[in-house]
Amino acid sequence: MQPISDRPAATPLKQPQPFNAKKIYYNLAPEQLEQQTLQLGQGKLSQEGALCVQTGKFTGRSPKDKFIVKDAITTDSVDWGTVNIPIGTDIFNSLYNKVIDYLSDKEIWIRDVSACAYPEYNLKIQVINETPWANLFCHNLFIDQTNAADDVQEAQPRWQIIQAPGFMANPSVDGTRQSNFTIVNFTKRIVLIGGSAYTGEIKKGIFSVLNFLLPHDNKVLSMHCSANEGKHGDVALFFGLSGTGKTTLSASPDRALIGDDEHGWAEHAIFNFEGGCYAKCINLSPEKEPEIAAAIRKGTLLENVSFYPGENRVNYSDASITENTRAAYPISYIRNAKQPSFGNLPKNIFFLTCDAFGVLPPIAKLSRGQAMYHFVSGYTAKVAGTEVGIKEPQSAFSACFGHVFLPLHPTEYAELLGRNLQKHPEINVWLINTGWSGGAYGTGKRIDLKYTRAMVVAALNDELRDVHYIKHDVFGVMKPQHCPGVPDDILNPREAWQDKEAYDAEANKLARLFIENFKKYSQKASASTRAGGPQIL
Repeated sequence: MQPISDRPAATPLKQPQPFNAKKIYYNLAPEQLEQQTLQLGQGKLSQEGALCVQTGKFTGRSPKDKFIVKDAITTDSVDWGTVNIPIGTDIFNSLYNKVIDYLSDKEIWIRDVSACAYPEYNLKIQVINETPWANLFCHNLFIDQTNAADDVQEAQPRWQIIQAPGFMANPSVDGTRQSNFTIVNFTKRIVLIGGSAYTGEIKKGIFSVLNFLLPHDNKVLSMHCSANEGKHGDVALFFGLSGTGKTTLSASPDRALIGDDEHGWAEHAIFNFEGGCYAKCINLSPEKEPEIAAAIRKGTLLENVSFYPGENRVNYSDASITENTRAAYPISYIRNAKQPSFGNLPKNIFFLTCDAFGVLPPIAKLSRGQAMYHFVSGYTAKVAGTEVGIKEPQSAFSACFGHVFLPLHPTEYAELLGRNLQKHPEINVWLINTGWSGGAYGTGKRIDLKYTRAMVVAALNDELRDVHYIKHDVFGVMKPQHCPGVPDDILNPREAWQDKEAYDAEANKLARLFIENFKKYSQKASASTRAGGPQIL
């Protein structure tokens, strides 16, 4: 890709309104979009009535092909690097004009939606899709605006998402890495997607937009987490990377689901960014995940799943297309979903980690500084056998539990978290280890899910307030010495190891990994964040 300074002068943007197209379908009902998809031969109905489609070459996001336009708004604000890749205004304008020309002789589907359930931060969006099923995805995942009052529907939407999977860029001419691209332009308020039909690019494109706008402009903490609410209005947040148990532990028949993935923390509320869920469905079963299984019905969009031969019954264990099979459905399809999707400030925050080193306590309480440190770290571990070449546990860090979606420096989000915790010292922050105890992976044993559930329930029910706590020697976190429904000896990881010196060595090893990872953030981190890290013995 050409350096920005070497590119030609910017080409003016063509006006986005009105769209010139062969035919425009505007705010069609889900049933109409489903029928058009079937008529075009782009999908098939499952036994449950869900619309099943394939996204083609791309069955997941392509982070190396996502760009942000570097201009007056973003130059000094965005944390540029391998996550946030700059591209010039001229390159964007040229590609935008080419995509508009490409769509001019196509049928297109346009929809009015929004993001952010809390009215004060509601972001108006217009999506333009090349296929009816992608428009159905937008209906399911965003907040529907088709029946909104006239004063809510603006003639010129604040943001546009233009998705043209059939348009392929020419990297040598267009300045992209390859033929597919996602470009976010904060000045033009446009997310431009080409060359990929994977709908997750749409969802996470707007998530990246909100991760810039809300903290930068409004000082609202944007978060990659799930949220639920108890019967008395107590809200809990669950952060965690893949494999840590976030979906399992946040799903509860006794608590209302605010949202499963993206939220904002405003002065007086936690609110969902989305109007639906985009759930992984590999190996899905009603026994393991009853809420998701029940949500797969007419109106749901299933991506990249396979059928049993000669049937319209989905084989959820079949990963021949991808392990990233997905179900997109409105949040109303979840029986205990809360609507509108916002609630009170959190009473409990859970950082979930699958520690394959067997070092971290099954549950520990974090101070404000430790919460900021562990939030910036975003730690979990990969275990042997999960990926080629992994023979022993390997650490995995993703800042704020979603680094690839953060336009700003991770410490900016951590400082917002710290500010919120300082204003509300009554909020409990817990570190939950869903990984190993009594030894590292291969020697120890994974912590029983029933015990992890009991710890979460005890925290939610305020049953850990008055128990005795002991400080962890290396990580400094506070370990409760009793928890209802959990044997006391499980709560102290060092005691669970037969070889105490081996535990100490492994604890120091993990601490060094944390310290090494944190070096890239330490210069911009506050003193309280830096003080929240481990101390090697």
